[in-house]
This record gives sequence, C-alpha cells and structure tokens, in this order.
Amino acid sequence: MSGIQNPLTFAIRRGTTDADETVVIRHAVIAGWTGRDAAAVEHHIKELEALGVARPATVPIFYRVAASRLTTAGAIEVPGNESSGEVEFILVRQGGRLYVGCGSDHTERKVEGYNVTVSKQMCEKPVAPALWAYDEVQPHWDRLVLRSFVCDGSTRTLYQEGPVTAMRAPEELIARYAGAAGLADGSIMFCGTLAAKGGIRPAPRFEFELEDPVRGLRIRHGYDIAVLPVMG
Repeated sequence: MSGIQNPLTFAIRRGTTDADETVVIRHAVIAGWTGRDAAAVEHHIKELEALGVARPATVPIFYRVAASRLTTAGAIEVPGNESSGEVEFILVRQGGRLYVGCGSDHTERKVEGYNVTVSKQMCEKPVAPALWAYDEVQPHWDRLVLRSFVCDGSTRTLYQEGPVTAMRAPEELIARYAGAAGLADGSIMFCGTLAAKGGIRPAPRFEFELEDPVRGLRIRHGYDIAVLPVMG
C-alpha cells in the first residue's frame, strides 16, 4: 500500500439517504482490457498491434496510478491537446464495505501509443463526488448504464453509452487483481470503458454519468480541460 494519502469527500448513499464522508485514497489502479467478449478484445488488440501499439502483458491488465492523481475537481490541466476522457465505473473500498461510482480515465493519447503505463500517469483522474453501496445495486447490476458526453461551447454530443456488463463483473476484476484478500480499505479501481462514438477525440469539456434506472438515480460529474503548452 502506497504511503501517499489523498482524502476525497463523497456523498455516499446507503439505503435512501446520502451522507458526506471523506475517503482517504491510498491505492489506485486502472483495469484495462476488461471487455467480456474475449474475441472482440483479441481483435482490437491485433488492430492496435498493426498500428505499433504493444500487446498488453495480460488480459485484463492492471495499471497502478498515483493516488494523488484522483480528483473531484471541476477542471484539470493537461500537457498539449492530445488527451481525452473515457467513462468507467469505479469501485471504492471504505470501512470494510464496497462502493460503486464513476470516473474518467483521462489519458494522454500520443504517449499511450508507445507506453500505456506512462500515459496513465500524465493526467488527473476525475471521479464523481458520489458513491452507492455496491451490495444495494448488485442484484440489478446488469441494468446499470454508463454514459459520457463531449462538450464544446453550447454543443453537447453523446460520446459513449452502454451497460456496465460490457465489462467483466466487479467480483472477477477484484479477484484477478487482489486475490481472495480483495481490495484493501482506501483502494479505488477503474474498471474499463466503452467504445467512443465517432472515434476517440479531445474536447474542452467532458461529462459522464452512471445511471441506475431501477432506482431512478444517477451519479454525474463533468470537468473542463485546460491545455498547457508543450515547449519541447
């Protein structure tokens, strides 16, 4: 467990009430290549190999990221204009209980082409400041939907949309990463994303959400992206 501590405040829903609580994040991991359709995952890996992107060492693969990169802020700063967000459901372990929310694995795409691990460290990882108790949504998990939008001025365009079941189940991802011990308290895991409609592209603002149509609830967040100059 990392010695770095990053306290984030979430509105945590248990039952029908929300309570603000500070979660001290000490360990952050991003799960990649988490799609349930193994044939589709393999096809995409081969497509990327043809473009010079190295095959992942394992499928799925788990990238460590600095805990300090996690943020609930409404804006981030990035180097250059080649980064973009992607919505993911996240798992958070706090007080011995598992919670679910959503975040954006904002990634520098040019660097991703030659070193995925480094690209994951280059940008903040925005997360929505709200969580649900996982055991309260697990019975209808297959009904939950992830969605994201790219925004430019007054234009808001649907960028990603699909069920959480496009990715492997939370229990499987946790077991593959942490074994029988499970996630430790203070851990956060990003759990994979959906294809982008119209292709991966940058935008000045990114918005994302996790919808629970059974309970009529949504977790939403958005952030502006400020581009810093690259001077060589």
